[in-house]
Amino acid sequence: MKAAVLIAPNQPLEIEDLVISKPGPHEVLIRTAACGLCHSDLHFIEGTYPHPLPAVPGHEAAGIVEAVGSEVRTVKVGDAVVTCLSAFCGHCEFCVTGRMALCLGGDTRRAPGAPSRLTRQDGSTVNQMLNLSAFAEMMLVHEHACVAINPDMPLDRAAVIGCAVTTGAGAIFNACNVTPGETVAVVGCGGVGLATVNAAKIAGAGRIIAADPLPEKRALALKLGATDVVDASAPDAAAQIMELSKGGVDHAIEAVGRPASASLAVGSLRRGGTATILGMMPLSERVSLGAMDLLSGKKLQGAIMGNNRFPVDLPRLVDFYMRGMLDLDSIIAERIPLSAVNEGFEKMKQGHSARSVIVFDQ
Repeated sequence: MKAAVLIAPNQPLEIEDLVISKPGPHEVLIRTAACGLCHSDLHFIEGTYPHPLPAVPGHEAAGIVEAVGSEVRTVKVGDAVVTCLSAFCGHCEFCVTGRMALCLGGDTRRAPGAPSRLTRQDGSTVNQMLNLSAFAEMMLVHEHACVAINPDMPLDRAAVIGCAVTTGAGAIFNACNVTPGETVAVVGCGGVGLATVNAAKIAGAGRIIAADPLPEKRALALKLGATDVVDASAPDAAAQIMELSKGGVDHAIEAVGRPASASLAVGSLRRGGTATILGMMPLSERVSLGAMDLLSGKKLQGAIMGNNRFPVDLPRLVDFYMRGMLDLDSIIAERIPLSAVNEGFEKMKQGHSARSVIVFDQ
């Protein structure tokens, strides 16, 4: 199968012919239909976040089940599925207390010493990234890293649910528990931020303020449900949000992964408000609340992958799309072949469009 391989940080991905293993007892072999380009992938490609190399990136994907292992019970051959990087074991403390996104998923990987799921033609190992490695024509994953969806769902749109939409919508529905009438600010209008805006509309937020430095991103946010937009690069951006929300927002959600964006989120809160950080920041960075913020009852939290419970959440998000409530079409800026993956990431660096999605020939 063809796959895009990261050989070394800050180098273009190379298209190689790899060998994929047969499914183990709890594994699922998936023919990849589509995979979104996510900024999280770029962090690994640029070396901001370390990972053993060579490796195949890609984690926001959908496809069709080709084969299943002997113990698989959750999906079957022919099912349309969406994958999710927050693979869960099902029996650790986090899983049994309903915090599946925090599961480290050790049991969902092959044991040390077992044959690699991915190898080169010469038998050398290629590392699987984030339990998925979806920049490839096939994926071999644990059954707890995918979920079956409505077969009528277009798979190019289903792919972006696997990360961007799950993260953004999960922040609204799970991490923040937004109730109708509450005010929400979303800082950053890429794929995650736009999904957050759309989910806030579905949740019935009273005012949804989207902040982004690019006018085209702000226009997309308005299309997806924002009631107001602010230039995030403006020196008085926080003051504008405070004025629009008449004293600050109940929830400020950072969807970029930059310290300045986190500061804007914290600075936009009302008394008792909560700032939720979704973006992957440089590992050395810190986000904080001041003493007066704490005295005002403000809160700061992280929400990995939107605190999702993806076997439940993903089919519901698919249903929202099928019912016309979730606008995935506007989030997807372009569809590209695997061979154009590097060009797709260059466009991402420029920041002017939303999601690029690799579409594989079926």
